[in-house]
Formats: sequence, C-alpha cells, structure tokens
Amino acid sequence: MAEHSGSYIIEHDNRPLDTMEPRANIGRLTSTGYLVFSGFQVGLAGFSQFVLAHSSRVTLDPARVFHGGKVAQKVDAGYAALGLHLENGNSPFRPDLTWFYCERAAAHGSQTTVCDGYEVWQRASASARRQFEGEQIRYRRRVEESKWKSFVFHYLGSIRPSLRMEDIVVGDILALVKDDPATTITPHDDGSITYDFQTPAVHRTLFGDRIAWANSIFGPSYNYEAPLITFADGREIPVALLDEMRALTDDLTRDIVWQNGDVVMIDNTRVMHGRRAITDPDRTIFNALSYLSEALRPSHDAEVKA
Repeated sequence: MAEHSGSYIIEHDNRPLDTMEPRANIGRLTSTGYLVFSGFQVGLAGFSQFVLAHSSRVTLDPARVFHGGKVAQKVDAGYAALGLHLENGNSPFRPDLTWFYCERAAAHGSQTTVCDGYEVWQRASASARRQFEGEQIRYRRRVEESKWKSFVFHYLGSIRPSLRMEDIVVGDILALVKDDPATTITPHDDGSITYDFQTPAVHRTLFGDRIAWANSIFGPSYNYEAPLITFADGREIPVALLDEMRALTDDLTRDIVWQNGDVVMIDNTRVMHGRRAITDPDRTIFNALSYLSEALRPSHDAEVKA
C-alpha cells in the first residue's frame, strides 16, 4: 500500500529536467501514482524529450494539434470544469502514461485535479464494491471520420512511413483492435465509425496488483460526441451508485496548482485527472500520451495485463 498519493520533486538549482533518471522516476511513480516536477529547466522541446525517454511509443488525442514535433499537444477543451477520467479510458486505446507541461500558469484558479483510484477503492462501500466487481462498463460512441483516421495515421506512421491519410480504410482500425472481444467497431456511410468498448471500472494497475477504481465514467466529451455509458449488458448505472462515487471522488480529489515550467507524469492506469473551471484564458498547458518503455516495465507486467 502506498504511503501517500503524489510526489513533488522540487529543483532549486535550475537543472535540466532530463537529468532526472527515468528508472528512478518510474520507481517514484510506482509508489505515488503521479509526479510533479517543479523548478527544472524545461521547455516544449525538453518536455517532449523527457516523455520520449520514458516511452516506447507516443499516441495522441486526434482532436488536438501537435506543437514542436509529434509528442506534445496543446490542451484545448474549453473553459468549463472537466470531470475525472483516465485519458482515452473510454476507448480500447488507453495509454499507460499521461503527461502535462505548464508553459504559462494561470493567474488564478484553473487547477488540474487528480484522484488516486487506489484510495477510491479502499474507501468505497461494500455495496459499491459488489456492483463494480460484478459488472463491466460499456462505452459506446460515434467518432467522426477525420478524427479516427488521424488517430490511425499517427499510430501506423512509424510502421508504414509511406502511408497517406487518404489511404486509410476501416480495415486499418479494425486491425488495431484485432480480435479483442471487448471491442466492436461499426462503420457508417458518412465515414464515421461507432465503437462499442467494454472494460472494468476496477482493475489492477500497470505497476502493481492492488485494485484501483480508475475509469472514465465521469469523463468529459469536449470535441467529441458524448458516449453512452452503461453496464456491459446495457443496463443504466444506478443514479444512487453514481452519486455515491461522485461524492467519494470529490472528497479524495487533490488540486495541482500550476507554476510556470511544471511537468506532471501520471500513471494512467491508476490516477484519474480532471480540471477546475478555467478562470484565466491565458493559461497554456501541453499534454502528451504514451506507452511505457519496455525497458522500464515492471517484471510482473504480463500478469497485470492478463
């Protein structure tokens, strides 16, 4: 059991961020679920290199735009508060790690929020535990042609360098999910697709065998059609159960109060994140999504993902 959630690593001598050794960083992340690096010498290029030093592959949110390469995307999700979620946790393409870089901190408010799924599961009622242990969650959503093709184009780019966007067909995204029984993809005449994805709301994490209540049940839908979220058999999730979990996660949510240059690394299998309402529109945050480097993966990873 982790002693606490989150760890702040404060630098007082303006060292470059890349002086932080990846294996040591992953060791800290395993213990605390998220890390905040503050006071380091960093910029957009340095942030991108830091992400790559820990990652086997970078993925993306196809509704966002890359800046300074193919790693960092500017966060553009309006100004309203955003509910807790795992990044891409309502799809079959959830990354291992979520990253943020604050180029310009807000003068007031606008904090990123984090909530540790280990803590949520530990505090959940016996009734809630029974319901979530016995039922998977089903996410069903239509995605526009330009967005799913952008995702596939980025995913396959390193494998098929000559690939052009206009060459992508539905068969390419079907190949990415392979024969996964939890995922169904249905194409439509207008080029869009609907995916139907089932996954547990509670599960073991990338870095350990403890159970986390970590999912995207309360997640936002900015830039996308809102998904239909039910139990796997199509039944609605009871309002009383949702209210209970919303109150519990609200109680356990912590704020990350950004400073210029801060970088955050999040275990996207354990810690959900969200956002308070943006009250300073000049706030500038970049995001990256990635899969952990094979060399840094825990030895029990095959068991955890089974």
